[in-house]
Amino acid sequence: MAQVLSGTKASNDIKTQLKNEILELQEKYPDFKPGLAIVQVGDRDDSNVYIGQKLKSAAEVGVNAQHIKLPRSSTQQEVLSCVEKLNDDISVHGIIVQLPLESDNVIDAHLVTNAILQSKDVDGLHQDNAGRLARGDLDSCILPCTPRGCMELIKRTGVDVKGKNAVVVGRSKIVGAPMSDLLLWNHATVTICHSRTADLKAEVQRADILVVGIGQPELVKGDWIKPGAVVIDCGINSLPDATKPRGYRLVGDVDYESAKQVASWITPVPGGVGPMTVAMLLRNTVDQARKSYEKLATTTGWNIQYLPLALKDPVPSDIDIAKSQVPKDVSVLASEINLRHEEVDLYGKKKAKVSLKVLERLNKQKDGKYVVVAGITPTPLGEGKSTTTVGLAQALGAHLKKNVFACVRQPSQGPTFGIKGGAAGGGYSQVIPMEEFNLHLTGDLHAITAANNLLAAAIEARMFHEATQTDPALYKRLVPDNKGQRDFCPIQIRRLKKLGITKTDPKELTPEEIKRFVRLDIDKDTITWQRVMDTNDRFLRKITIGQGPQEKGHEREVQFDITVASEIMAVLALTTDLRDMRERLGRMVVASSKAGEPITADDLGVGGALAVLMKDTIRPNLMQTLEGTPVFVHAGPFANIAHGNSSILADKIALKLVGENGFVVTEAGFGADIGMEKFFNIKCRYSGLQPNAVVLVATVRALKMHGGGPTVVAGVPLPKEYREENLTLVEQGCSNLIKQIQNANKFGVPVVVAINGFATDTNAELELVQRISRENGAFDAVICYHWAKGGGGATDLATAVDQATRQPSNFKFLYDVKEQIETKIETIAKEIYGAAGIELELLAREQIERYKKQGFNDLPICMAKTHLSLSHKPELKGAPTGFILPIREARASIGAGFIYPLVGTMSTMPGLPTRPCFYDIDIDPDTEEILGLS
Repeated sequence: MAQVLSGTKASNDIKTQLKNEILELQEKYPDFKPGLAIVQVGDRDDSNVYIGQKLKSAAEVGVNAQHIKLPRSSTQQEVLSCVEKLNDDISVHGIIVQLPLESDNVIDAHLVTNAILQSKDVDGLHQDNAGRLARGDLDSCILPCTPRGCMELIKRTGVDVKGKNAVVVGRSKIVGAPMSDLLLWNHATVTICHSRTADLKAEVQRADILVVGIGQPELVKGDWIKPGAVVIDCGINSLPDATKPRGYRLVGDVDYESAKQVASWITPVPGGVGPMTVAMLLRNTVDQARKSYEKLATTTGWNIQYLPLALKDPVPSDIDIAKSQVPKDVSVLASEINLRHEEVDLYGKKKAKVSLKVLERLNKQKDGKYVVVAGITPTPLGEGKSTTTVGLAQALGAHLKKNVFACVRQPSQGPTFGIKGGAAGGGYSQVIPMEEFNLHLTGDLHAITAANNLLAAAIEARMFHEATQTDPALYKRLVPDNKGQRDFCPIQIRRLKKLGITKTDPKELTPEEIKRFVRLDIDKDTITWQRVMDTNDRFLRKITIGQGPQEKGHEREVQFDITVASEIMAVLALTTDLRDMRERLGRMVVASSKAGEPITADDLGVGGALAVLMKDTIRPNLMQTLEGTPVFVHAGPFANIAHGNSSILADKIALKLVGENGFVVTEAGFGADIGMEKFFNIKCRYSGLQPNAVVLVATVRALKMHGGGPTVVAGVPLPKEYREENLTLVEQGCSNLIKQIQNANKFGVPVVVAINGFATDTNAELELVQRISRENGAFDAVICYHWAKGGGGATDLATAVDQATRQPSNFKFLYDVKEQIETKIETIAKEIYGAAGIELELLAREQIERYKKQGFNDLPICMAKTHLSLSHKPELKGAPTGFILPIREARASIGAGFIYPLVGTMSTMPGLPTRPCFYDIDIDPDTEEILGLS
C-alpha cells in the first residue's frame, strides 16, 4: 500500500519556510518586499478561482501580490503594454499571465509570456528559461512551478533520483517537457511518453519514478505501475458523479485506487500537485526578490568584459584610434555594471540615459572612492586633463580590475567646430564613439538652448504686454474666464504666496492686489538673462531686438551667449533630483523690478515649462572608454562663468554603482585654481560628497612655459627650449605646480601629481618634477604614458591614487558661506590665487549690496577670471604674488546657487578663428563615416 504524498502538507511547510525567510531578509534589507503581479484578461470563473488561491497564499507568506484584471476587449498591444509596465516596476519581482487569455481579439499567448523579463518569469514559461533548463543551466533559469513542485514532492519521499528510470507521460510545455528536463539534469534516465507512444503500458511499467500529465482521466491503471514506484499525478479532470453535491468528482490521470495498491508513494487528486504549484510560484517570487536585492541593493565586483587595445607606434590620430575600436553595445555595458533593464533608456546602440531611480535602489549602498582630476594653470601646449581622466579610469578598471566610472562634461559644439575641437580625451585614452560624444549626444544641449530661449522670450513678451495693457486687461488675460469659472494656476498661486496674498479666488483680489500680481515692472537696465546658441558667433555678442513693426518702440540691445554659459546648464550640473531642478529653475533671477525686487522665472510663469523641456536632460548619459570601462557624460557648464564641473547626479549615481571599493574619477575644468576650487566650494557643498584624492595634471613642456619659456604660436614649430633639456625652466615653472598642490592641500585632500610624459622629456626633467612635487606636499608624483599606451600607461598612477584614497579624509571648505560676499571673494583671491587683496569697482559694490538686500548673501562664490594665469592677467605665468585683484562686476545665478564676481572682461560668446575646425569636418556619403573630427 502506497504512502500518500500530500501536496497540501508540503505546500504548507514551504509557505511557513517562505514566511520566515522573508522576515529574515527584512532584517537584512528593511524595505524587502517580494512583489508578484498576476495579469488576467477576461473574467473566466476557473481563472478567478485559481487567482484567488494565489492571492490568498501570497498574503499568508508576506508576498505583495497584485491582480491586474484587463477587460475582454483588450488588444494584444494593450496586454503587452501592461506587461512592459510591470517589467519596468522595480517593486515587482515576479509576473505571471493567467492562461487562457479570454479576449474578443486574437492574442498570441506565446508572445505575451515571452514579453515578460526572463528574470521576472516566475511561471518559468519564457523561452529563455525553457532553453536554459533544456541545456541544464539550472542555476541561471527559473524552474516552472508544477515541475519544481513535483521534484520537491519526489525529494520528500527520500528516494534518490540519481540513476533511476523515470517516465514522464505527457509532453506539454508547461509540465511534461520541463519535467523531463528537470529529471534528466537530476541524473535520472528519462523516457518521455505521449498519446502516440506505442505500447504505453510497457513503457510505464519500467518507471521507478512516474510523472503523469497527459490530460486523460484515470488513464494509468494499477497494473501499469512497477511495484514500489513513486507516482506523481499532475492531472486534474472532472467526471460526472451524482453522489457529489456538485454533480461531479475530481480525478487525476492515474487510477488512484488501483495505483495505490502497487506504488510506494502516490499523490492524491486533489491535494497533491495542485497546492505545490502555488507554493512554487511563491518560492520563485521570493527567490527572484532575494536575488534582486542581493545583486542590486548592493554592488560587488562587476562582471565586465574589457576591450583590448591594438597599440601602434607612432600613435595614430584620435579619430583613427577611435574608429579602430568597436565599442560594446551600451545595453551590454549597462548589464555588466548591474544596471536594471528599466533603468536604462537606449539612444541607439552606443549611448543611453540612466534613470535617477538607481539612487533609490542603491540608497543603502556605500559610496566608492571619489577622485577629482585638476591641472596646473593651462597653457597652449596642453596638459591632457581629459586624457588623464580617461586613462586613469582605464587603468583602474581594465588593469587593476576595480569598479570604476569616469564622469566628464559634455563638450560644446562651439569649440568642436571652432578652434579647440572635441573633448573626448586623446590617443589611446578616449571616450567612444567620439563622434557621438562630440556632437549631439542625446540632445541635452539642445534642450537647454530651447529652455533658455523660452525664458528670454517670456521676458520680452511680459514687458510688451505690461506696456500696452491696463491692469484689468492684464488680469483678465492672465486669469481667463473658462466657461464662467476663473482659477489661478499652480504657478500663479506661487506668485501670490510670494507677494503675501493668501486669497485663492480671483474674484476676491482688490485693485491694489491685482496691480501687484500682474505688474512685474521689470527694469530693463537690470535684465541679466540672455539668449543662447551652441555655436561660436562673435556677431551675436551685441544685437538689437524689437525691430518688427508690431514691436516698434520696444527695441532693446541684448546679446547671445554660448549655450554652456546659460545658468540652466549650471542648474543641471548642480541639481540633486527633479524636484530640486524644478525649484532651481523657478527661482532663477532674470532681472529686478523698478522697486529693486528680484524677478524670477516663476514670476514670469515659465518655471514649470522650463522643467518640462529639461525633464530628460536630468538623466546622465552612459558611454564607454576605449577599453570598455563606463563613462557618464553629463552637463557642461562654462568653467569661467559657472563652476566647470560635470553633474552632481552623474557622480552620485556612479559612486553607488561602483560600490564601496570602487572609484569615481571626475574632471574639473581649467586649472586647479578655477575648476578644483569650484568643485570643492560649490559642487561638494551642494552634493554633500567628500572627495578622497586630487589628481593634479602637469607636463614638463607646460611647466617650462610657466618658468619663462618663449611664447608658443599655433602652426609654428616648438622653440628648442621645449624640445631640449632645460632644468632651470622646469624648476622655475614648478612654482605654479607647487601653488596648485598647496591649494588642494588647503581643503585637506591628498594630491597625486600626474606628469604626462612626452618623447622630448628627459629623465632628469621628469625626476625633477617628481622630487619638487613630493617635497612640496604631494602624496606622490607619477609619470604617465596613457596617451600612447592607454590604461597600461597609467597603472602606476592608478596604484598611487588607490593608495592616496586610503589616507584619512580631512576635507574642509575654504570659507563659511555666511561670511560677507566681499570677505568670501577676498579669501579666494588671497588663499587660492596668491593676491595681496581685492579692489571692488563701484558697479560691483552696488550689485553686491543689492544681493545682500535681496537675501542672497549666503551663497558660495564662483569666480569668473582668466584661466591662463593665477592672477587676472593672462600673461603672468608661474605663481605671481602681491597683486590686487580687481572685481569689475558681480552677477548672480540664484537658481544655480552662486554669486559670480567678474575679474576683467569675460567673453561668454566665443568667436570663430580664421580657419575653424569645421574646414576639416565632412562625411562620406557612401559609408556615412564622419571625417576630420578631432
